[in-house]
Amino acid sequence: MATTGLDQAAESAGGSAGPSGDELLRLYERMLLIRRTEERLRDDGAAGKLPGAVHLYIGEEAVAVGVCAHLGDRDYATSTHRGHGHFLAKGGDPKAMMAEIWGKAEGICRGMGGSMHVADISKGILGANGIVGAGLAIATGAAFGAKLDGDGKVSVCFFGDGASNQGVLMENLNVSTIWNLPVIFVCENNTFSEFTPSREITAGRISDRARAFEMPTAEVDGNDVTEVWRAAGEAVERARNGGGPSFIEAHTYRIQGHFEAEAFVLSSGGYREQEEIDEWRAKDPIDRAKGRLLETGAATATDLESLDAKVLREVDEAAAYAEAGTPADPELAESLMFATGED
Repeated sequence: MATTGLDQAAESAGGSAGPSGDELLRLYERMLLIRRTEERLRDDGAAGKLPGAVHLYIGEEAVAVGVCAHLGDRDYATSTHRGHGHFLAKGGDPKAMMAEIWGKAEGICRGMGGSMHVADISKGILGANGIVGAGLAIATGAAFGAKLDGDGKVSVCFFGDGASNQGVLMENLNVSTIWNLPVIFVCENNTFSEFTPSREITAGRISDRARAFEMPTAEVDGNDVTEVWRAAGEAVERARNGGGPSFIEAHTYRIQGHFEAEAFVLSSGGYREQEEIDEWRAKDPIDRAKGRLLETGAATATDLESLDAKVLREVDEAAAYAEAGTPADPELAESLMFATGED
């Protein structure tokens, strides 16, 4: 899908220079890390090894990676129930994330958050969130703080097409525009709200909701990491320079189900056809980036095979670390929930 023209003061994302060969290789490696991590979680979940359900990001990697490539640790990002990809794209530790998913004390939230609540404030990762649309207000609040600090930080909110129907989106589009906040709203339109096709519950074009506020807006092919990278680069630069908020709608698709145990709860059977899944597999963002690397000579097939082996070792080490960890202490629940008066 070609990028549409950016409204108002923004330029066409397609007109910007793409990432260099070295940068594209870095983007590819980060997407591969997300994919191999999610595949490991898929397999361990199917084997009954995980302590809970997981919502996987397979097929959507280009969105998180293309956006987070422009962010530093001081910048903020909020995520969704499908947040592993965002966590890893922004530099989160795979070992700490896997340990969290396994419910271990070594986890990034001491094993008390689990799959849907991975966070790392030191990396600006303000948290995945099991509540649909909850990250919108958190990201906008972080952007308000960044504006008060006046040091060029930006905030990004990742949310899905289902969250676009929450009233909180309109509230935050409005206030971020009025206050000229450095926030980028990134809608990952993967065509489904849980088990319901978006076309059945979402009227109009999601990006038009931002245009109503005269916000710079782009629609991009979310399975093309270069398109996402371009649009996100312009939006982040605009925000850092005092140009206010932007909205990016990235069209993508989740290859896996809503969550990995859905077959056990869908008594009526499936809700999408295998043909549709196969059509989107042919647009795989990692395969497309790989093809571009090979076509341009930025990497050889041998280079990419070695890189994949390296990533697989990293994932294996993270999984082993998680399995060997210490079970989370249930007594932490009270102390983490309530103030104790202690320093």
